[in-house]
Amino acid sequence: MFRRNKNERTSDGPVTEETVRAWMVDYLVNKLDVDSSEVDTSRSFEDYGLDSRTGIQMCGKLEKFVELRLSPALLYEYGSIDAVAAHLGRRLAEESTH
Repeated sequence: MFRRNKNERTSDGPVTEETVRAWMVDYLVNKLDVDSSEVDTSRSFEDYGLDSRTGIQMCGKLEKFVELRLSPALLYEYGSIDAVAAHLGRRLAEESTH
């Protein structure tokens, strides 16, 4: 679905809650240099030590992946990978019906 280490879309398939979750896990795996089994999608971003700068960078890359305008505070508004993925999954579903 996406290239490891670049987090750029390489597929024309639809972006869903599940693909957003997978992208975010992959991003943290690469950013924190951890195994994907160490990423708990229900944990808060703060638990992973993401500072505001890293959060804004992640949001910018995520914005390109989902092809939607996102708030730089998105990660702090929703707090975890699961919450962000659910929110974006709903937004993407709404966008596809318009």
